[in-house]
Amino acid sequence: MTTEPNSQKPSKQANTASQANKKSPAIWTLLAVPYLALCFPQIYARATPTLLGFPFFYWYQFLWVILTSIILGVAYLRLKEPTD
Repeated sequence: MTTEPNSQKPSKQANTASQANKKSPAIWTLLAVPYLALCFPQIYARATPTLLGFPFFYWYQFLWVILTSIILGVAYLRLKEPTD
């Protein structure tokens, strides 16, 4: 087995930063927000206020579809490995 002299190993500093991102409770808390917002339908199971004729029950859930996509995108960017 031979090793290539020009092969690059990930730096210790980049690895440490990556580990810090994965352990960050803020990211995991952010991912829990959509779950908690939709977990209790008793809170949002009502007809008013309406938005463009849609009852609150429907547009609230649809709003969370969009917000969850944004939250997952932010979490992905924070957790993905650096490609330097």
